[in-house]
Amino acid sequence: MGKRNRQRGKLKAPTSTYGGGEVGVLELRGSMTPATRQQYNAVLHDLGRQTEDSWHRAVEFLFERLAVTWTINDVPTSGQKQLLMRFRMATQEERAFVRTALREHLTEHFPDLETP
Repeated sequence: MGKRNRQRGKLKAPTSTYGGGEVGVLELRGSMTPATRQQYNAVLHDLGRQTEDSWHRAVEFLFERLAVTWTINDVPTSGQKQLLMRFRMATQEERAFVRTALREHLTEHFPDLETP
């Protein structure tokens, strides 16, 4: 079977969109593998870090795994590397928006996971 035929059957995770206004629109993936869930719990409860450091790393981890696109001022950002770079240089207001969107998304789609 050729490569094109294999790609047709590939499933895509559902996405949800959050936000609007000045901080933009964030599109988040609606699925997470069991291994990623375990990694997230390990990052959130990392005993080798301060509580606040673990919390910040957990937010970044979730953003890295769940973000599909982030549109700010009508400029879309997509791709894991570009999204992570944009998140790392985000303003306080933008980071607060991302945290709120992630918390809402986890509550809705992953009720078994603890929110950061």
